[in-house]
Amino acid sequence: MTKVHFIAIGGSVMHQLAIALHKKGYQVTGSDDEIFEPAASNLAQEGILPPAIGWFPDRITPQLDAIILGMHARADNPELLQAQALGLKIYSFPEYIYQESKNKLRIAIGGSHGKTTTTAMIMHVLHQVGKAFDYLVGARLEGFAQSVNITDAPLIVCEADEYPASTLEKRPKFHFLHPQLAVLTGIAWDHINVFPTFDIYKEQFAIFIRTMEAGGTLIYNNADETLRQLVEVEGLHLKLVPYNTPIHMIRDGVTRIFFEEGYADLQVFGEHNLLNMHAAKLVCNELGINDETFLGAIASFTGAAKRLEVVEKTAQSVIYRDFAHAPSKVKATIQATQHQFPDRKLIAVLELHTYSSLNKDFLGEYAGAMDKADVPVVYFSKHALELKRLPDLDPALIKAGFHNERLVVISDKAALQTFLDAQSYKNANLLLMSSGTYDGLDIAALKNKLH
Repeated sequence: MTKVHFIAIGGSVMHQLAIALHKKGYQVTGSDDEIFEPAASNLAQEGILPPAIGWFPDRITPQLDAIILGMHARADNPELLQAQALGLKIYSFPEYIYQESKNKLRIAIGGSHGKTTTTAMIMHVLHQVGKAFDYLVGARLEGFAQSVNITDAPLIVCEADEYPASTLEKRPKFHFLHPQLAVLTGIAWDHINVFPTFDIYKEQFAIFIRTMEAGGTLIYNNADETLRQLVEVEGLHLKLVPYNTPIHMIRDGVTRIFFEEGYADLQVFGEHNLLNMHAAKLVCNELGINDETFLGAIASFTGAAKRLEVVEKTAQSVIYRDFAHAPSKVKATIQATQHQFPDRKLIAVLELHTYSSLNKDFLGEYAGAMDKADVPVVYFSKHALELKRLPDLDPALIKAGFHNERLVVISDKAALQTFLDAQSYKNANLLLMSSGTYDGLDIAALKNKLH
């Protein structure tokens, strides 16, 4: 029996991999110095929750076949030091995924935006048509019990992240997957704490393309000029398949998409989602699924969690929650909502929550990002700045970065709640964009405002 130990098992994706390997029949153990919900309950349900919190070097023995090292673990972690002393095989998360899928068709979905949604669309269609597959995705999806699945299926669909793999392995996660079939959705500078210049960030995508096996297939967003130029230089050893926004129409708040002779009325919307869908269709085509079958399946796709997720809906207003935080995502999400409901007022609230977004040197990247919102609001918490050891932000600096004098800047949760309570939601939509929680904003109270 394969014996695997997780250092930092409580991570959102790490614990999912632990569960997947446990279900596969591996002997799984793990440690962590903190395990939050839902990871704690999920691990407990499978019987693999660590018996005590903390690091226990004596649990690292020569009998272990592999150590899987989470992002949360530091270089001086006592269990890691013990594993190194014993000469055990130590893998970052993506390195281990590759080990488990060496003999599969590996499909990787990379890019600065749209990775999760494109991956989710492909998974939804494969699930609908009854195709066996493994997967790795960064969000909760309808119809899937977990976000990682490792079985004996012949193919794996991976959301391919450009963030570093582990404390030992600083290279981006997507460099380890070596897919035979890949999608790149676009390149927009992000993670400035890791990639301090755009050129360094862009080079990670060049390496990804360069290291794909000759004869592999790369599906790429032809509308992204930076990406297109990179592909034309680095992708000459690959079969290159460009994609653009497909033909579509919007009627009564519903988007209809057309491929070849067929069409489907969708439950998602926005040009960015249509681009994602075109990429997903091309992947499915490569897997032998025709357009008619794809359209029949994609019509029931409702989106990934927190990707234009409907929180509450009435005849005249909708509250959406979206994970958007990077400038390109914010712009696309606002534009999508505004296009879908051109006659409704749009109240858009963006929380600056990530290291990049809270960094005064990065604020200029948001120039014009919220111009299309009727009521543009930016929220940040002093606590988030303290946690990331960043200096306080002057509201005037934020307005200047966004190039928007109409911007309402709020840095107190109670003040934000008061502001939103005072808005009229008659013929208006509310768009909440954040990778955080607005310090625990009472969204249930906002739902009541719609009725």
